[in-house]
Amino acid sequence: MASKRDLVFRAIRGDEVERVPVGFWFHFVTLEEKGQGLNNPRIFQKSVDGHRSYVERIRPDFVKIMSDGFFLYPSNVYSPKIASIQELSSIESIGEEHPWIQQQVEVVQAIRETFTEEIASFYNIFSPISYLKRWFRTETSRGDREVADLLLENPEQFRAILDVIAGDIAILTQKIIQQGGVDGIYLSTQEIQDERITPALYQTCIEPSNIAILEAANQVGGTNILHICGFEGASNDVTIFKDYPAQVVNWATHHEDVSLTQGQELFPGKAVLGGFENGKKSLLYQGSKAELQDETRRLLAEAGSKGVLLGADCTVPDDFDLERLDWIRQAAVL
Repeated sequence: MASKRDLVFRAIRGDEVERVPVGFWFHFVTLEEKGQGLNNPRIFQKSVDGHRSYVERIRPDFVKIMSDGFFLYPSNVYSPKIASIQELSSIESIGEEHPWIQQQVEVVQAIRETFTEEIASFYNIFSPISYLKRWFRTETSRGDREVADLLLENPEQFRAILDVIAGDIAILTQKIIQQGGVDGIYLSTQEIQDERITPALYQTCIEPSNIAILEAANQVGGTNILHICGFEGASNDVTIFKDYPAQVVNWATHHEDVSLTQGQELFPGKAVLGGFENGKKSLLYQGSKAELQDETRRLLAEAGSKGVLLGADCTVPDDFDLERLDWIRQAAVL
């Protein structure tokens, strides 16, 4: 019998499959711990143990390895009180030997060593703009307005800052694939949620740093998933991402009102991943077994079985009932 890894890659290539792969993911650390993993053995082990338990319990078709603990990009200019782009002008690369890079490689290696069967894995990488936004996150802001202010202050300098961050994330990406052993990355990005930043401005100042990460992953043989992150309070014009060099695309089908079938037309030649809304009010979270299996069959009747992987718009709640994944997987048999 072919391995689950083989099944996933046949689906990504658009080959015939006997069953459409299914995958969901959630975090294994608390909200506060997401940025506290550097030099923290407790959070390191918590991530390893969480992934191990998840894989043992549900035996997923593929695994998105979460970058839990490493959500904050370290830098010589990091400060949540930055008020002008000039304060970022001295930004420097952290260097390929930085513990923030090395420890992520090590945690990926440790997680993959717990796998008991051959399954595909993809490591969560945030885009440079997403890492930058996190410097400005507070209880009342996701950092969009603050980042937009910096971009508008000096667009050319803003792009140069993202290029420095992108250089480090490209190094991380290649090491994660070459040394960590994952099959590729899951690149999470989104538009700046500020009406002053038009799609054209996004494509000029931010898009190059996104594409640089995917190109770095492609250079070392990665098979990569582009995640266009949308949810209540964050929307995207998904058409601006249509030419990104990823092999699989995942977006918020419900929030952005772009179905899997519409995505197949928008992203020709790429596999599509998703179909289910991820929130606590969703069918995925609340629906009965019969309802979920009916929705699974409806999605596949509409989108077909080639180049399709079923999953959610984004990360599912931490208390998600894992048995639901199996309900969907059972209905995805062709």
